Amino acid sequence: MEPRFDLNANAVGAKIGKRFANTSVAIVQSSLPKPLIELVELRASQINGCGYCVDAHTKELAAAGEPAVRINLVAAWRESTVFTEAERAALALAEEGTRLADARHGVSDGTWALVREHYDDDQIAALVYLVAMINAANRLLVITRTKGGSYQAGTFESVAS
Repeated sequence: MEPRFDLNANAVGAKIGKRFANTSVAIVQSSLPKPLIELVELRASQINGCGYCVDAHTKELAAAGEPAVRINLVAAWRESTVFTEAERAALALAEEGTRLADARHGVSDGTWALVREHYDDDQIAALVYLVAMINAANRLLVITRTKGGSYQAGTFESVAS
């Protein structure tokens, strides 16, 4: 599978991409803990089959000192003991917000209640945008067949600066 298209090598793609990245920077600058952001991004990327993003978020988590057991159990977070209740609420939101077409209910009232219990309004706003943005990024990279394996931890921060 070869990459189909480099969005950043195209003038229009690069212009839109810069604005897309600015939204992501605002999310990272929110009061959400950085590891939580990466965990949510990893889970959505696993569901969407985005190799580049799975590669990026696992490497970012590892570089930040996240234990391997937590990184490895993101795909099975419901059947693990290594995530806090707040993280579990965010992971549930990520899953339900990613699988909108698969669920009759979208994001369930139960998941929304858990999110409200653990996060303030600013954090909820950031979480909702986070789920939307990682899903958009996954779709961009899957459509263009951008492969995983080459990501270097810290790349996003250096591009966003």
